[in-house]
Amino acid sequence: MVEKSRQFPHIYVPEKGKNEAYKRPPQGGGSKSPPERDRKEHAQFLEQAIDRAIQEARQQIKSRNSNVAVGVPGFYLEFQLKAEETAALKSLENRQKKIELVAVSQLPEQQDMVRATVFVPESAANYFLKKIEEYRDEDTKKNKPKNEALIARLEGVDIGTVQSLFTDEPALFPQDNREIWWEVWLRKGKKEGFEQVATILDVRINSHTLSFPEREIVLAMCNVEAMAQIIKNSDAVAELRLAKDTPSFFLEMRTREQDEWVEDLAARLLEPGKHAVSICLLDSGVVQRHPLLSPGLAQNDMHTVEPSWGVNDSPQWQGHGTAMAGLCLYSDSLMDFLATSEPVKLLHRLESVKILPNSGGNKPELYGAITEQGISLPEIHEPTRRRVLCMAVTSETLSNHRGTPSSWSAAIDRLCFNDGDFRRLMVISAGNIRQDIPVTNYLDINDTEPIENPGQAWNPLVVGAYTEKINIIDPNYQGWQTVAPGGDLSPRSRTSVTWETQWPIRPDVVFEGGNMAWDGQNPGESINDLCLLTTHYRPNLRMFDRISDTSSATALASYMAARIMSEHPNYRPETVRALIVHSAEWTPAMQKHFNGASSKTSRCNLVRRYGYGVPDLGRALQSAKNDLTLIIEDEIQPFYLEVNSVKLKEMKLHQLPWPQEKLEELGEANVELKITLSYFIEPNPGERGWAYRHRYASHGLRFQVKGSLESDRDFRWRINQAVREEEEDNPVSNHSDNEKWFLGPKARDVGSIHSDVWYGTAVELAQKDAIAVYPVGGWWKEKKYLDRYEAISSYSLIVSIRVPEVDVDIYTPVYNLVSTVVPIDI
Repeated sequence: MVEKSRQFPHIYVPEKGKNEAYKRPPQGGGSKSPPERDRKEHAQFLEQAIDRAIQEARQQIKSRNSNVAVGVPGFYLEFQLKAEETAALKSLENRQKKIELVAVSQLPEQQDMVRATVFVPESAANYFLKKIEEYRDEDTKKNKPKNEALIARLEGVDIGTVQSLFTDEPALFPQDNREIWWEVWLRKGKKEGFEQVATILDVRINSHTLSFPEREIVLAMCNVEAMAQIIKNSDAVAELRLAKDTPSFFLEMRTREQDEWVEDLAARLLEPGKHAVSICLLDSGVVQRHPLLSPGLAQNDMHTVEPSWGVNDSPQWQGHGTAMAGLCLYSDSLMDFLATSEPVKLLHRLESVKILPNSGGNKPELYGAITEQGISLPEIHEPTRRRVLCMAVTSETLSNHRGTPSSWSAAIDRLCFNDGDFRRLMVISAGNIRQDIPVTNYLDINDTEPIENPGQAWNPLVVGAYTEKINIIDPNYQGWQTVAPGGDLSPRSRTSVTWETQWPIRPDVVFEGGNMAWDGQNPGESINDLCLLTTHYRPNLRMFDRISDTSSATALASYMAARIMSEHPNYRPETVRALIVHSAEWTPAMQKHFNGASSKTSRCNLVRRYGYGVPDLGRALQSAKNDLTLIIEDEIQPFYLEVNSVKLKEMKLHQLPWPQEKLEELGEANVELKITLSYFIEPNPGERGWAYRHRYASHGLRFQVKGSLESDRDFRWRINQAVREEEEDNPVSNHSDNEKWFLGPKARDVGSIHSDVWYGTAVELAQKDAIAVYPVGGWWKEKKYLDRYEAISSYSLIVSIRVPEVDVDIYTPVYNLVSTVVPIDI
């Protein structure tokens, strides 16, 4: 590749995109028809089933304890239907009658069936029975059975139970009468009533609470029988999950350096400036007195969510927080700094928030609430400080293999989105594989071990690990081999290959996580030569520790985010996240796997293993003459209210400053166009996402690029058509340009960051001078009663043109077209 040195600032495009009203194309197709039924027979079957359920429900209501019961008397109905018939779910609710769909889950042992659990007030007990009778006896104007779209899709009805509300993996449901900690998802506004019933029934409740637009989440300890009593005597519970245990880590210590080296480096350290960016560590605490940490970590920047824990690191976590702190402050350059005699300027500072206890860990917590509390402490102390939030704390559960949001991951999404105006940049780890790593097929294990909780979150940067460490010098390991080849995935890094395809691609990127060594017989193991050097939590015993896996990768990613934020303090969090992803490339070892991928689906699976590759700080900060980057920051209002209906409002059309003449001169030369779109969603969690009205994300954004031979009019029409197709959950039309994108819309349009590369010729690229950013549906649109339909979404759009094979200046023509180039901020 011919690539000039990177010495030019990226080109910031000050002009906002042009607002384009969305014009819905003519309706086509429509939803799938309901299954054919013997009308009378099906109605009779459902009438009998629902009549039995209502009779049992009346007995339940009658048996409510007047000294315990709170809220509106009612009951739960469990409807069974085939997974392919979930179009009926939206018809199970009736807001006027207070009938609410609360949970949807797969039926145990039946992969093709789901159960939808609905809360029905006593006053509306006959609602569904009447629907069935109308289906049996009445016709529509089109001579179709009335209510056919709902009733014909139902396979059965039962009275709801505790298990009906349980949305974790069925295998996790307690099979005996022992007490467990439940994660209780409450209907909004019902928390006080739930607590009242729980107190009377002597059910223990944890003090931490999470709040979302339609749900409040608490922890309660009781057996199934007690939970059934709570459900019978209140209208509060919407969903039940199993509370998860305290996170754990694998971390070993290293000793090979001398105290004198530390004293020498500490004397050369220059403290960060007063307004320096901070990396805020949410971890096990930090030993601030370490000579290499105290210059970058003030004592009053040490916090804890529980005062009795103190702020220092503890043996319980093997000094994990202190090890993270060293890497966050020095990156992987600590050995270089030790070896030099020059002054070392610290470019950012640290903050520490202890979110893990000194001992124990059996008591489950709402880690989303603890994370929220932890973040608030430094923000209250230093409200104007720019910070990167770094958390390499994860939890392994049996229920995260699908990618479904948890209470913790949803809380992190909410913390990042915040109020939509003040947003936060958070970097979290993908989590580590805890079992022995087989050497011969370690990537197979990586692909089947899913990202850990809370890596399901959409808004943070989720980091996996790769490795370039392949040299084993220690004579004690003579003859040993490395498990991972240089440039491939780190042996313990987790992936999202097994996740359902609608959930985000994770990890986003990978950083150095070290390697493992193998003696030819036993499972691989970590050794000093294949880890990273960092600070030890017991400086009175030793100064240095080793760190590896996704913890080290997360620290390195946080360092890079802090560097970008330090250079450009006005960049939005979405922009910093986008620049990290946009700068990433797959290593040659990774690229070999991509070269063997025969389809976009197989490519997507590899992206779910490697993310978008290994980021490069130089590429994230500067352009080259033959590799220029444009940065656009804009806003869009996805929806608006027209009469009584929420509709799509607008798209943004960005006319780009384009080196058209220079590209046309290059003719058939190969070029690359890389685009990354980054935005934050507002979460609305709950296991009801089988129906479009219960989407997790507030909204989605997509991008499309004008075709080489496409007129502006045709381009606008294609965008409107794409919006309609996505709204109706139809396959995206196969535009001729799609084949030249590495991933294509189907693979890239998940989550809240979308990145892809177009490959073609310079003359083709010369005409691709416009990008449309447009909205697709979410709960801001579908849930009018939550009054979020006028909300604004900020987004960042990064666009790069690269001419990899030609020594050419495409930077200057674009620079001359743009009135403002953002300089490096001091």
